[in-house]
Amino acid sequence: MTATKKSAKAKAKAPSELRLVKEAKIQDLIGVSAGSRLEASGVLYRDGAFLIVCDNLPSLIRVSSELSPKAPENGVVNAGKGKKSGGSDAANEGYEDLAHDELRDHYFTLSEAEPVKPKGFRARVHEYDGKLRPIGSALLDFDLADANKGMEGLEWVERSGTGHLLALCEGNRCEGGKKGRKPGGGRIQVFRRGGKRWINTATIELPKSLPFEDYASVSVRDGRIAVLSQASSALWVGRISTKKWQVDEGTVYRLPTDSKGRTVYGNPEGVSWVSADHVVIVSDRAKKGAENERYRAKDQSVHLFLIPGDS
Repeated sequence: MTATKKSAKAKAKAPSELRLVKEAKIQDLIGVSAGSRLEASGVLYRDGAFLIVCDNLPSLIRVSSELSPKAPENGVVNAGKGKKSGGSDAANEGYEDLAHDELRDHYFTLSEAEPVKPKGFRARVHEYDGKLRPIGSALLDFDLADANKGMEGLEWVERSGTGHLLALCEGNRCEGGKKGRKPGGGRIQVFRRGGKRWINTATIELPKSLPFEDYASVSVRDGRIAVLSQASSALWVGRISTKKWQVDEGTVYRLPTDSKGRTVYGNPEGVSWVSADHVVIVSDRAKKGAENERYRAKDQSVHLFLIPGDS
């Protein structure tokens, strides 16, 4: 095969890009009520508004899905944490993602990892009622070797009258370090309630063909599943079986790039379905350094995207 043919083949296989509908800086929507550092890490669409969690804030943020700075629903939601079984909360501890149980109108937030005895780490889920009043919290029954590569995404799925929490591992094969950055091992751990525990009952293996170096958030709607990668600046959309904890090959979409094909969405952290062909994504704060300068225009923001074509 000639170099020209190889280039054409590679171009033909390049992922489609999501289409930006609108976006806004979170601080432009809520002012300074939550401070100037808004490390957005998860988002949930519900009732015409976006609920956002940040991994540096104990409160939630609500903004209108119209992304209008004048919307009355914009502001900070002071949701307290549930009781822990031992341990203490840091005053500035935040969350990685959030989920909602529609049948019971309960909310769940995810803390990435905390140390457990005798060694290792586990993620913690905090539960709230429909008014975001704390009910309690419990560890997810899954051992993590790395505190900085724990659970990043959370979703609620109902099956045959039983609710399940889906927790997305940040690293491939739920590992940290080099192993975690090697693509092809995306994993979602499935949990159901067992007394005061969340029992690990199954594992969803994402397609081995996925080129993602990490995994940031997961959302499920009407049998379709979306998984976001920060490092790869891309979204995978597939279908999840209604009977088995399995997914199909799905389709990868890049977040929009600049005129030179370079990444500009360098900090996407949370995703939620808005409709059958729209998703909302929130971006974390860009890191310091000249190499991250082109990400600042899109950081600490909310973005609404259209998924092109049929997925």
